[in-house]
Amino acid sequence: MSGFTRHRRSRLVIANFAGFEADLLRSLAAQLVELLRNEAAVPRDDVDPFEALMDFSGPTTEPDDPVLARLFPTAYLQDEEAASEFRRFTEGALRDGKAAAAVAIIDGLEEAGLPPELTEDGLVIDVELDEPTAETWLRSFTDLRLALATRLGVEEGDEAYWHTLPDDDPRGQAHDIYEWVGWLQETLVDALTS
Repeated sequence: MSGFTRHRRSRLVIANFAGFEADLLRSLAAQLVELLRNEAAVPRDDVDPFEALMDFSGPTTEPDDPVLARLFPTAYLQDEEAASEFRRFTEGALRDGKAAAAVAIIDGLEEAGLPPELTEDGLVIDVELDEPTAETWLRSFTDLRLALATRLGVEEGDEAYWHTLPDDDPRGQAHDIYEWVGWLQETLVDALTS
């Protein structure tokens, strides 16, 4: 894969993924959606849209899952009541937005030709994104990296540790995926700013 670039004439953001790369990215996005979705965050069909918009009965405490706690940090560390109220009014919508961004990656890959189940060797997925969709993908790449970094325990300045792990260590392989998503993120930023 060559990373993201901006087409000179159409100004679309483009990338070519090998089938296994596209499938991996779809899997990561699907796992993020699954983590983000819960009863409080999933809109119900039987609720009036205005009522749903005005529903501020979201969670009031920090999530137990470390990834969710990282994605939805406490807004007011010194004021528990203000933090609780802020979370109640914002977390549901933030979860929905993050899930929708991850779904945009899944939809984009599938619209570009990624089959529901990857069985073909040598498949190449050509993705073309308009600027708003590319920005949505970029936001989701940030969430994916935060989730991976939290699960792996990545810390600033620990690159040497990760490079000393044996090739067959699953943590090292997961860290390679973390770095790959970072590289996708970097090339997407470059494409959007060119």
